[in-house]
Amino acid sequence: MRIEHAAIWCRDLEALRAFYETYFCAKSSAKYVNKAKGFESYFLRFDSGARLELMRIQSLPGSPGDPCVPSIGLAHLAFSVDSEARVDALTLALDRAGHRVLRGPRRTGDGHYESVILDPENNCIEITV
Repeated sequence: MRIEHAAIWCRDLEALRAFYETYFCAKSSAKYVNKAKGFESYFLRFDSGARLELMRIQSLPGSPGDPCVPSIGLAHLAFSVDSEARVDALTLALDRAGHRVLRGPRRTGDGHYESVILDPENNCIEITV
């Protein structure tokens, strides 16, 4: 058994798609649109075969809260890269592009090397080896 995909509701579908294509080498499907429901989505595929669905619906209210404070729901998405140097380089590129770096790069208490950044919709993204 494997997880087929994860999904994120978002406000700016195009900006979020571009973010994952630019920084995480995602390949996007064509946009799916259901005009009757006011729903749009993309499926993003990564080199590993993992998929992420980005979804937007006109009736979805905004979500309050601070992305740095844990809450019920999605905690983070983790992307594994091939080296600590790649964690450093990708984190630096995201920081220079104006994306918020929450932690790291650093070695965690359990020995992992990681950084945590926010995507354009304030979802926590972990970059690890």
